Amino acid sequence: MKPNILVIAGHDPSGGAGIHADIETIQALGGFASTLITGLTVQNSQNVRGFQLTDPALLQQQADALLDDLDYQAVKIGMTGSVAIIDFIADLLARLPGVPVILDPVLAAEAGGSLAQESLADAMLERLAPHCELLTPNLPEARLLSGEQALHACGDTLLARGRCAALITGTHDDTDQVSNHLFQPGRHRQWDWPRLPHSYHGSGCTLASAIACLRAHQQPLEEAVANAQAHVDRFLRQAFRPGRGQHVPNRQP
Repeated sequence: MKPNILVIAGHDPSGGAGIHADIETIQALGGFASTLITGLTVQNSQNVRGFQLTDPALLQQQADALLDDLDYQAVKIGMTGSVAIIDFIADLLARLPGVPVILDPVLAAEAGGSLAQESLADAMLERLAPHCELLTPNLPEARLLSGEQALHACGDTLLARGRCAALITGTHDDTDQVSNHLFQPGRHRQWDWPRLPHSYHGSGCTLASAIACLRAHQQPLEEAVANAQAHVDRFLRQAFRPGRGQHVPNRQP
C-alpha cells in the first residue's frame, strides 16, 4: 500500500508550486497525498499578485473528517499565511504524535511576492517547529527565521529555537554550485549540486514533499534528505517553461 502523506499548503493556480507541486512529487515517489489548502493565491510563473486565506474553522472541519478516516505516515507543511492558521496546524500536529513532519517555511514565492499576511517567523519557531522533524528554509528564509546572517549561525539558532533539524538550501546564492546544509544536534552535513541554468518555480515545495514522502516510506531522515535532493535534481534537469516566467520541475516518476 502507498503511504499517506497529509499536505498542508496553499494553492498555486499556475500549477508550478504549492499543492500542485506537492501532489505531483508525492505521486512520483510512490505516496498518496491528501490536502488541507490554507489559501488561494493569485499568481503565475512570474510573480504573486495576491492571496486569500482559508478560514481556520473550515480547515478544522476538513482535518476532523480526514483524521476520522485516514492514518498518516508523514506530514508536509508549506504556506501557512497567518498566525491563526499556524495555531490550527500546531493543534492538529498534536493529534499526530510520532508522525514525521517536514515544514517548508514559505514566506515568499520563488518568483517574488509575499505569501504571508504578517511576520510569521516567531510563530513558526515557537508553535510549529517543536512538532516538526525538519525545517527546509532557503538561506533568506533561514536568516529571517533565525535573525542571523551567517549560514552556520542560522543553523545553530534554528536548532536551538526550533528544536528540530534544519536543511538550509543554497538556491538563492550567487555561486557555481548549490550547497545544501543539514544541521542536526552535534552534526552537520553538506551536499553540493551543479547550479542549473534557469530559475525554477516550485523547487522548494518539491524538495520538502520529496523528503516527507521518503520519510513515509520509512527512510531515515538523513537518507531521505539525500535521496530527495537527487530526485529534485532530476526533476529540475528535465524542467520545462509553461509560460513567460520561471521553469517548472518536471516531476515524472
